[in-house]
Amino acid sequence: MLLFNEWTSQVTTRGGIGLNIRPASTDDKDRVLSFLQAASPRDLRFRFLSAVKASESLARILTDVDHRDTEDLIAFDAHDDSIVATAMIAKGEAPDLAEVAILVRSDLKKLGIGWEMLRQASDYAKARGYRRIECIESSSNEAAMTLEREQGFQASLSPGNSEVTILTRNLE
Repeated sequence: MLLFNEWTSQVTTRGGIGLNIRPASTDDKDRVLSFLQAASPRDLRFRFLSAVKASESLARILTDVDHRDTEDLIAFDAHDDSIVATAMIAKGEAPDLAEVAILVRSDLKKLGIGWEMLRQASDYAKARGYRRIECIESSSNEAAMTLEREQGFQASLSPGNSEVTILTRNLE
């Protein structure tokens, strides 16, 4: 079984941003709170599918994870060690399904960070034994859905809620 502290990665995005990626720890709470406070309200709404405000309790949720059913990968800029993105991977409703939600720093969009974080989250989920992965998106979040389709995700509207799109990909 993959242990949380075994998952680290150093990558460069297509936009030339070097990233150091590792699982979150409780020591990251204050830095994650600053990251959340700098996010636009629109980005937070897309990430959490509701209007939320950055708070200590939200930062705690992202950093105090069990590293078994839930993991939060944090991407740090290799140049200045600032947090540029997070990717939450959580056990889905089915035992072979992982759900993923990503938040990229608002001023660093379109540099490949979200694309790389989705790739890392998919690799992590596969290493943990999940066979499928899904992203639940606001149907108006075209940028995220385009990125996910580029990585082979198939989209379908959420039953009973046309404002939500579910994108799923097999990991096998």
